[in-house]
Amino acid sequence: MSETNEMSGAAPLRLTLYVAGQTPKSVAAIRNLERICGEHLGPGRYLIDVIDLRQSPHLAREHNIVAIPTLVRQLPVPIQKIIGDLSDTQKVLVSLQIDASR
Repeated sequence: MSETNEMSGAAPLRLTLYVAGQTPKSVAAIRNLERICGEHLGPGRYLIDVIDLRQSPHLAREHNIVAIPTLVRQLPVPIQKIIGDLSDTQKVLVSLQIDASR
């Protein structure tokens, strides 16, 4: 699953969400991430890649993923990781350094 929108002038926030199939926590993390990005970033300001580690288990070791679901902010640097279902919107916004007033 990927969220691609028409890109604006600034580089979009690049997010990768690692999940394990369609578990309740994985599904909740996907929904919560899409909601948070839609509400606080808007179209063209983010790119989401969802990676199912059941289909590509080797990526867990390669990308140092120790728990799932895990959200990784690739860009802008520095890389940030958040573990869990992303239900705490404020924690996600602070961790991703997103201004909640946008």
